[in-house]
Amino acid sequence: MSNTVLYLTTVLIWGSTWLAIEFQLGVVEPEVSIVYRYAIASVFLFIYSKINKLKLLFHLKYHIWFALLGTFLFCLNYIFAYRAQVHITSALAAIAFSTMLWINIILSRLIFNTRAGRRVLIGAGLGIVGIVTLFAPQVSEVSFSDEVFFGSILALLGALAASIGNMLSQGAQKRALPVIQANAWGMLYGAMLTAVIALLRGQPFTFDATFTYIASLAYLAIFGSVVAFGAYLTLLGRIGAHRAGYATVMFPVVALILSILFEGLGLDMSIVLGTVLVLLGNLLVLKER
Repeated sequence: MSNTVLYLTTVLIWGSTWLAIEFQLGVVEPEVSIVYRYAIASVFLFIYSKINKLKLLFHLKYHIWFALLGTFLFCLNYIFAYRAQVHITSALAAIAFSTMLWINIILSRLIFNTRAGRRVLIGAGLGIVGIVTLFAPQVSEVSFSDEVFFGSILALLGALAASIGNMLSQGAQKRALPVIQANAWGMLYGAMLTAVIALLRGQPFTFDATFTYIASLAYLAIFGSVVAFGAYLTLLGRIGAHRAGYATVMFPVVALILSILFEGLGLDMSIVLGTVLVLLGNLLVLKER
């Protein structure tokens, strides 16, 4: 599968999961919903691997990689992200989470000695400016209370955890660990750790039997987890986290476009200008010389 297809798959699916996550919040505790999501996703991947006779048994040292991947990418990342959206708007969450692009650039330099060229740095800057421009009208209406500050910190911690997960995935692929099986084990470990956290917090494992909850959970588990993570982490292994991370800047653009098409969101100058800046940054980061 080409890098373009992998990138578009990641952006289009994850850009739509912002809306699906909203249907997960309410009756069921966020951590419990994350357990359901990744338990379903891991079972799906194990069945897929078994049917296709993919290797599932690995040395203990590799399970350490899988456990770390699950901890940061499929557990802490989402606990912080889900909890952040309880305290702040999706606009602020999108802005905070887009900083993962710069965290990826810094960590890639420190860990893998990957030098981000001038085009990547300029493109990353344009992307962040574009995201801020996109959500400027919504952010200007926000009262920066202690709750908003706390939610923003949670979102930033989520971005940091996701970026560390990116580095772990890239390191695992450098050791020739296959993405599908690594995700299967990582999602299983992530679901187990999240379940432990939920139990320690005294959260009941309830279930919302409504159509919206079940449908959004199925979409998040299969498309948002199995398909999108498979595409993104494969792309990450090919072009590096410092470039693949730009996908996180594209997600809010897709979410806004969906809101315009299906929720009646009005098109204004901030959306047009912000989208142009994000797309220009995308061109600089991903286009080969």
